[in-house]
Amino acid sequence: QVQLVESGGGLVQAGGSLRLSCAASGSISGFDVMGWYRQTPGKQREMVAIINYVNSPVYADSVKGRFTVSRDNTENSVFLLMNSLKPEDTALYYCNRRSHDGSTSDWGQGTQVTVYS
Repeated sequence: QVQLVESGGGLVQAGGSLRLSCAASGSISGFDVMGWYRQTPGKQREMVAIINYVNSPVYADSVKGRFTVSRDNTENSVFLLMNSLKPEDTALYYCNRRSHDGSTSDWGQGTQVTVYS
């Protein structure tokens, strides 16, 4: 079993930065795909950034050039550095882990990010 715990969310002024962290425990593999998703009440959860086992990232168009995803396999952690934050980035951010064979997927409980003008 896998457990994911997010941290680092908070209230920040537009243009500011936050760094989210996700600590994973359990049966984690370096081949697993890790990622960040976000959701606003009433809207579908959307992919923000994902990173595979060779550290190749994929970003949503809305965050390209502003967000950076990284992972540390020795610590079983994944991070999301968010720069130049905008009010539309306000959401509950979730950490996700998907096994390399696609058989299982796990979610954290989320960390809230609120950006004000």
